[in-house]
Amino acid sequence: MAIEGEGVRDDRIMKIALVSPYDFAHPGGVVTHITNLYQHLVGMGLEVKIIAPTSDVIDVFGNHFIRIGKPRPIPVSESISRVPISLNLGPEIKAVLAREKFDIIHLHEPFAPMLCSAVLRFSDAKNVGTFHAADGKPGYNLGWPIGRMILRRRRRKLDGRIAVSKPAMQYASKYVPGEYTIIPNGTDVRYFNPNVRPIEKFCDDKLNIVFVSRLERRKGVDYLLPAFQEVKSQIPDSRLLIVGHGTRLRKGYEDWVRKQKLEDVVFVGGVSYAELPGYFRTGDVFCVPATGRESQGAVLLEAMATGRPVVATNIDGYATVVTHGEQGLLVPPRDSHALAEALVKLLRDEPLRRRMGEKGLARAQEFSWDVVARRVVEYYRKMLNGHQTSAGGTGDPPTGERTSEMPEKGV
Repeated sequence: MAIEGEGVRDDRIMKIALVSPYDFAHPGGVVTHITNLYQHLVGMGLEVKIIAPTSDVIDVFGNHFIRIGKPRPIPVSESISRVPISLNLGPEIKAVLAREKFDIIHLHEPFAPMLCSAVLRFSDAKNVGTFHAADGKPGYNLGWPIGRMILRRRRRKLDGRIAVSKPAMQYASKYVPGEYTIIPNGTDVRYFNPNVRPIEKFCDDKLNIVFVSRLERRKGVDYLLPAFQEVKSQIPDSRLLIVGHGTRLRKGYEDWVRKQKLEDVVFVGGVSYAELPGYFRTGDVFCVPATGRESQGAVLLEAMATGRPVVATNIDGYATVVTHGEQGLLVPPRDSHALAEALVKLLRDEPLRRRMGEKGLARAQEFSWDVVARRVVEYYRKMLNGHQTSAGGTGDPPTGERTSEMPEKGV
């Protein structure tokens, strides 16, 4: 949407680029966020295209998907980032930007290598960055000290900064000082809802604990398995379903279960997005005992949107969406015994599960993508009307940051 004079826009449809640094063919929080935001922005009448690397053909977006870069798996802080590492993306990026003439370029993790950072370099549109991570250094220390010099130069090109939570803002502002607006990850409350059908083969007399996440150390399966062993000794008719992609750690987990002769642990593996709501609904309790580095906990909101109570760790990101004793129970990270006690408490108290599930359902509605997408569009319009958030000029962490945010208890 072009600007005619100070703060005046023409009537042309706003044209947006959503840029992902991560492999769009591989499931993950940022990819899911961009996909949902794309769908809602298009539904609001905006012209939107996704720019991302991909290891496979992406055909669901038609010509609204622009592939730039071939992603490679890079180990980062107990996880794997699938990003392009080529230094020769410039010509392709410049050609796309010249052809498309976007009004807003919305970069997710804007300094993650290499695509987002390079798009920011060549962009002459209004640039908005969304910061998702609460840890993990997504490009901030790349190629130190030259990388830090590049960061200082390119962060001045950001016209706006969005963080998905206070932990994400606090982390990002160490490297990218300035004014932030907190707009959380959204939840598709129409897709994840209490009326979805559970997975029939697990609908028997057993009480189901469901874990959904990638099989990475920081997601806490190392503590969930011993906790379930304790749960199983007290509630024999219980079962643990572990749902999520990842093969590197799975064999070790399966070996541990076999050596312990622990029954009723089912490694489901990765499932399609279409199956996810059914697995959430299958659980009598949903549990992800992550050890840290969670900026918000979108997976908790998806489970809550299906009406299920949660047991999770009391880390900053999870505590932004779950209040202990209301929508579920929060326990200290890396504490299998406390985790087991919380699971046993909920499994033994069906009325408590029902009450917490109802409160979780209400809480999830506050994060509806309909609400979140409207906030994002309002932010775009503010940028196009000439507002530019202040940016720090040094590499030192700020003593404080100015913040505009959604309320902690609602959006």
